[in-house]
Amino acid sequence: MEPRPGTPRVVARPREAREICDRARRDGERVSLVPTMGALHEGHLALVDEARSRGELVVVSIFVNPTQFAPGEDFERYPRDVDADVAKLAERGASLVFTPEIDGMYPDGHATRVRVSGLTEGLCGAHRPGHFDGVTTIVAKLFNVIGPCTAIFGRKDYQQLRVIERMTRDLDLPVTVIGLPTVREPDGMALSSRNAYLSAEERGRALALARGLTRAHRLWREGERTVGALREAVAIPVGETFDDVDYVTAADPRTLEPLEDETEHGGESLLIAAAAKIGATRLIDNTVLGEDDPPITETGDG
Repeated sequence: MEPRPGTPRVVARPREAREICDRARRDGERVSLVPTMGALHEGHLALVDEARSRGELVVVSIFVNPTQFAPGEDFERYPRDVDADVAKLAERGASLVFTPEIDGMYPDGHATRVRVSGLTEGLCGAHRPGHFDGVTTIVAKLFNVIGPCTAIFGRKDYQQLRVIERMTRDLDLPVTVIGLPTVREPDGMALSSRNAYLSAEERGRALALARGLTRAHRLWREGERTVGALREAVAIPVGETFDDVDYVTAADPRTLEPLEDETEHGGESLLIAAAAKIGATRLIDNTVLGEDDPPITETGDG
């Protein structure tokens, strides 16, 4: 499906967004949704391309959600440029851009949170208390505003994707959740809005994460199934290069349960996920061995 010409409609009021989506469904159009916090890059725009293939009305939300940031995190400095984002979305054929204000999503006296247990307890959940409660609450609200739709997310935030899938299933929300592969730079760096915080020197060091994940892929292809060896293929270069490491974990891709290093993994796939800081910038990345392509091609993985 070719991108639509023209600039997408931009609305801030939840009721107006819902009315537009309801009208489209009454007219027989499918609605697709790409939830974002803005500062759009090619990874986000790949989700918009997929959304165009799944719906005639393509909605992109832009909302820097305060409830998923802990005190001391980067809520205030998170990059914001709605005009630039809308221009990019116009080129990719988005129909509607939903840009609510904080008091539109969290009116005075708001006292309800949506919580998914289990899946939120490890990985990033162990290091960012309350983060996933903020994520699931805002995504549930977006799903309610937009109504029945197909929602597109990236697998770079792998834990987030699994948590949203579980929430959607458990609450019987009329939404189909789709996860797309991580979009990367030619050198393997996962695209992220937070990459803008990195200096050239810091970005060079950050490539240790993609290199480690690629090394894990090579070991997997060679028949290595000892969880510790696969995890350490990532943990060692990240630990040597990053300033602070939250975790490098090997886990079941469906349950997110971590696996002990001594385990000889008999499954068809294995999640390796990491979160670490260079300076004040926290980066995450992951790969699912047995499912994903390596971050770096064989000719360029060093």
